[in-house]
Amino acid sequence: MSDFLKRIDKVVWGVQESPLKPRVLRVVRTVLVLSHDLARGQLTLRAMGLVYTTLLSIVPLLALSFSVLKAFGVYNQILPMLLNFLSPLGEKGEEIAHSIVQFIEKMNVGVLGAVGLALLVYTSISLMQKIEESLNHIWHIPRPRPLGERFSRYISVLMVGPILVFSALGITATVMNVEVVRELLAIDVLGQTIQAVSRLIPYLLVISAFTFVYIFIPNTRVRFVPALLGGIAGGIAWQTAGWAFATFVVSSNQYAAIYSGLAILILFMIWLYLNWLILLFGASVAFYVQHPEYLYAGGGEPRLSNRMRERVGLSVMSLVAGRFIAGERMPSLLEFTRLLGVPMHALEVILDALESRELIMQSSDDPPVYMPARDPSLISVTQVIETVRAAGEERFLSPEGLPAPQPVDDLLGRVQQAVESSVGEMTLRELAAQGTECARQDRVVPKDQ
Repeated sequence: MSDFLKRIDKVVWGVQESPLKPRVLRVVRTVLVLSHDLARGQLTLRAMGLVYTTLLSIVPLLALSFSVLKAFGVYNQILPMLLNFLSPLGEKGEEIAHSIVQFIEKMNVGVLGAVGLALLVYTSISLMQKIEESLNHIWHIPRPRPLGERFSRYISVLMVGPILVFSALGITATVMNVEVVRELLAIDVLGQTIQAVSRLIPYLLVISAFTFVYIFIPNTRVRFVPALLGGIAGGIAWQTAGWAFATFVVSSNQYAAIYSGLAILILFMIWLYLNWLILLFGASVAFYVQHPEYLYAGGGEPRLSNRMRERVGLSVMSLVAGRFIAGERMPSLLEFTRLLGVPMHALEVILDALESRELIMQSSDDPPVYMPARDPSLISVTQVIETVRAAGEERFLSPEGLPAPQPVDDLLGRVQQAVESSVGEMTLRELAAQGTECARQDRVVPKDQ
């Protein structure tokens, strides 16, 4: 059995060329990495955190939506939406939906005062912030958006989002009631086709909502196709989970016997957990589709060895210097990731180290591009090697503060001298010129071919 697993592992993750087709191999690797992510528990922990935040913010969130929709005269659509969302809970879902709506209707925003209204808005925004943090974690983005941009995005989603959703539902209902559409429904073939399409509308709405979240919320540029594929995976999983959970609720009479009156709350929390887990699962699918360089056997955030750091650091500096000398467009972080095939999180460590030593600098463009911080002829290759070797060192943990036997220090000193004597005084401009010459020779085609 172990030999069989080793063969499978070699076929899927081996360095040599796999007998599987590239697309099939990529799908297999994606499935295995997603399974590993679910097993490691990071997605489940994030989903549980979102459940807790949802329980705190669902009433304030719906109260704000209720206020906005009331101004447009469509506030009576909140109950049907809740009933549809909680339909897998059966009769218990109807009870929860009616309780939430009654609570919202009794809430008088006018008597809350400035402090109460501010807390209401903050509680609603906290859910959006938690969603962004979870998606940023999946996309390996350590920095959130600026506070002002986050606030404007959250408010736009809270205020405009409900209007767009209910407008789409209203337009769909109006179109289905138009006399021309009714006449078309009377025709057997067209009627069956339209009915089949109408059954797909819930899937299309969920897929559209998931795709919008994957594009709009993460603090990075998410391409449409990966977001759509993640939305399709999440939408199908959500609809399937609703059917499976409804079947589970029907056969879960023992929960009422064990938890008594709390059974409704327990089932509601489980359903919320499944929804958030599916949302994060779809985001992971979108991430791995856009960044296949993260598809490797270990899972998590890849770390580069010292040898890889030197290789990537020199490649980065050679690419930057070569384009700078040739007057070409300078590369961005995403372009580095695509050209070098290095995961973005691991690449940022090297770029930050080179930037801290003032070897490269970022522009003010959006997204920023990288350029030499000074003339490439004034940057030696040895400086680049030393910088990437020392990347991540802190003042409290550095070679100077780490005692070692004298023979070890002597040996490391000889290694450093060997590197310097081998590289000599080669500058970054010379390295980039050699790379340009090699590329030019590769483009030359012999006349006899």
